[in-house]
Amino acid sequence: MLAVAILAAGKGTRMRSTLPKVLHKLNGKSILSRVLDTCFELNPDKVFIIVGHKNDVIQKSFENYKFANKINFVLQDPQIGTGHAIQVLSKELKTFKGKLLVLNGDVPLIESKTLKGLIKFHDKKQADASIITTTLENPFGYGRVFLKNDQIDKIIEEKDCNNDQRTNKVINSGIYCFDYKSLKNTLTKLTNNNSQKEYYITDAIFLLNKSVSYKIINSDEIKGINNRIQLSECEEIIQKKLTKIHMLNGVTFINPSSTTISEDCEIGKDVVIECNTHIRGKTKIENNCIIGPNTFIESSFIKENSIISNSSIYNSEIMENVRIGPYSHIRPESKISKNCKIGNFVETKNSYLSESVKVNHLSYVGDCSVGKFTNIGAGTITANFDGLKKHKSIIGENCLIGSNSVLISPIKIGDSVTIGAGSILNKKVENNSLAISRVKQVNIKNWKKSNL
Repeated sequence: MLAVAILAAGKGTRMRSTLPKVLHKLNGKSILSRVLDTCFELNPDKVFIIVGHKNDVIQKSFENYKFANKINFVLQDPQIGTGHAIQVLSKELKTFKGKLLVLNGDVPLIESKTLKGLIKFHDKKQADASIITTTLENPFGYGRVFLKNDQIDKIIEEKDCNNDQRTNKVINSGIYCFDYKSLKNTLTKLTNNNSQKEYYITDAIFLLNKSVSYKIINSDEIKGINNRIQLSECEEIIQKKLTKIHMLNGVTFINPSSTTISEDCEIGKDVVIECNTHIRGKTKIENNCIIGPNTFIESSFIKENSIISNSSIYNSEIMENVRIGPYSHIRPESKISKNCKIGNFVETKNSYLSESVKVNHLSYVGDCSVGKFTNIGAGTITANFDGLKKHKSIIGENCLIGSNSVLISPIKIGDSVTIGAGSILNKKVENNSLAISRVKQVNIKNWKKSNL
């Protein structure tokens, strides 16, 4: 059997935040949820999250997590070390027989294949404890691992090392695999005779008969997060990995360091991602698109041969050969059909634009259906909100909507309608009509302003 314990009780004071450290996000997912996602790839029999600081906030954040029913929260109060955390956990494992994998809630880049390798290595060595280690050129802040006859002799925390011990570059990742029966017998023997006055799980290592080191090459996997700098460093690692994958699959990034993409997005071949472009959520971009520069896309579908420049798109669907931008704002539930053009400072929301519609300048199209080949002139507004609720506008095919028009919803404009520039309409317009609604122009000659 395999049980997993994730240590997430710390205050994370160096984050300088009211939010628990493990709930800060990396590429749209909390640090702790990343550790959990990796954990569940191992198909564990039991999963425990050891919480302390703001435990109620952490527990609430995982109410809708996909494996919420398989998570057990264990409260550690007070928080006096990793060894104490496992002592508290032991009350939940009275009859457990198997392996206990201990992970850190603030080490989010560890991969499941590495953990599987650790467990396999642990079984092969028939060890009481196996620890992931690596070598760092600058090991400051990490506990040092000292080996003797291919086994771990001791682990000394950074703050407890003397000057000679600090020169050791083999570090402890804080990830352990224990034979729980062996570990259980050592927990009552732990002491807090150290500078922090805490109980360290590392002290159990030299109390066990056989503790071994599982050394990995990629030290990025065990990078911990204690402050915002380290958070950004982990984000950079994720982004470099993602852009590399997409570039090898046929995507061009003009300046990868200025671009961020989500792990859930799909990008087709021969797509060009310009500078300062950010793609979030479950976005899918098909072949031969040009995205950016200065573009933000979230949870949207972009079909092939589309060009999007200097614009924002949220939860919308863009069909093939569409041109959007610059400075367009496509709000949620917009569907833009093929061959459409959405231009400068145009905003759409909850609207369906049929094939070959043009909205080139300075317009708002909200809660609206627009027929194919219709041209909406500059400054046109669909006035869809009456102060209490939204109303829908229906504009037919082959219409010409004059500049600076206002369509007061609910309204229906038929097919092949021409609307004179500057019109304000609130009544239905039949097919093949010209609609004009203006105040008569009055010119007063020799007009002089009054003195104020």
